[in-house]
Amino acid sequence: MKEQETGTAISGGSSIEYADMLILRFGEFTLKGKNRARFEKTVLRHVKEMVKPYPNVVLSKEFGRIYVQLNGAPAGELAASLKNVFGIASISPVKVALSEFDDILSASRTFLEIIAPAPGTTFKVNARRVWKEFPHGSIEMNKLISTPLLQGYPGLIVDVKSPQMELKIEIREGHTYIFCENIPGVGGFPLGTNGKAMLLLSGGIDSPVAGWSSMRRGLEVECVHFYSYPYTSELARQKVVDLARVLSRYAGVIKLHLVPFTEVQTAFTGIGQDNLIITLMRRAMLKITTRLAEREGALALVTGESLGQVASQTLSSMNVIGRATTLPLLRPLVMMDKSEIVELSQMIGTYDLSILPYEDCCTLFVPKSPTTNPNLRIVDKIEATLPGYAARLDAAVAGTETISITPYGDEKPSDVVPVQAGLQEEWF
Repeated sequence: MKEQETGTAISGGSSIEYADMLILRFGEFTLKGKNRARFEKTVLRHVKEMVKPYPNVVLSKEFGRIYVQLNGAPAGELAASLKNVFGIASISPVKVALSEFDDILSASRTFLEIIAPAPGTTFKVNARRVWKEFPHGSIEMNKLISTPLLQGYPGLIVDVKSPQMELKIEIREGHTYIFCENIPGVGGFPLGTNGKAMLLLSGGIDSPVAGWSSMRRGLEVECVHFYSYPYTSELARQKVVDLARVLSRYAGVIKLHLVPFTEVQTAFTGIGQDNLIITLMRRAMLKITTRLAEREGALALVTGESLGQVASQTLSSMNVIGRATTLPLLRPLVMMDKSEIVELSQMIGTYDLSILPYEDCCTLFVPKSPTTNPNLRIVDKIEATLPGYAARLDAAVAGTETISITPYGDEKPSDVVPVQAGLQEEWF
């Protein structure tokens, strides 16, 4: 049976802090036939990771649902965390009663007292008898429950077609579930069910949003950040760690690869091709990330590029830069406006970190007039003749530090000495 996934508009309070249980419903992947069982197991494994801080919580799963028995755990905190699990479409806080008529009616009255619907709220009882041995049928239960509730709350108005408040009662063997709220989840596909990709994560607004969008489509994401000590500071690098930590709230744990980029970046200065520095730097990043992807078993690269946003994101520039890798290059934001990207970054919780004024390596050695139409033949020739270029790429890969970031941990990379702070601009 397909369930409604939108929330119920109620002008009173919320039942969530008084819930005994949370019902988690799966999202669009439920349409994927033979993959469904694997996807559901992946979501359940992710949910188990998210509830580890609450040892009294008990999980169980049935077709299309996960039940989270709270046993005293804070429902609000758990719901706020679990709604970020990819593959969860909605969450309902539930009051649990015994599957006996008097207990169901008593619990329904208590539920209404908690919700406290405002006078004039339209109302409907929607009972479903899953346990067929229960003595009253679904339609009969609608009347048996709604009549005394309306007598006790005369301000409610019956509307069986489009009620503001739909009190759902599921009668199962042993227990009955009473609820009316559907808290929207992020939906999408379970994390990792569509493979692994490497996200080029800068300190700006765009790339964290690209990472979140990729994870929502079922990609496991590992982050790659390029820093240029001593030109960039420890604060700039810590900012990226903090951004990865926000993303880990949606992933449970996320790997962050920190690549020393100074030697590679400085190789492009003083060669008389200042207008191509951005192009050369982007290509070097893709070459290094491709090597890391091969090592980590990733099948694609992800960037936060948006068409036409800066000089390196013209179609011509993206074509030349993208030729640096043989892996698929995914650009989730490529057709989005900046305002749309900012709105998403605010929703997922990365915006305030992204606008902190700490520099990243992409702001260094930026020419006054970077080319918007680079020539691939010239770029290839520069890279082929640049002294020691291949060795510098090798050294950057070898010197990469990898740390695993968890949602509420304090993992940190090795220290660097902070030297300066400046303004940053988002490139990836």
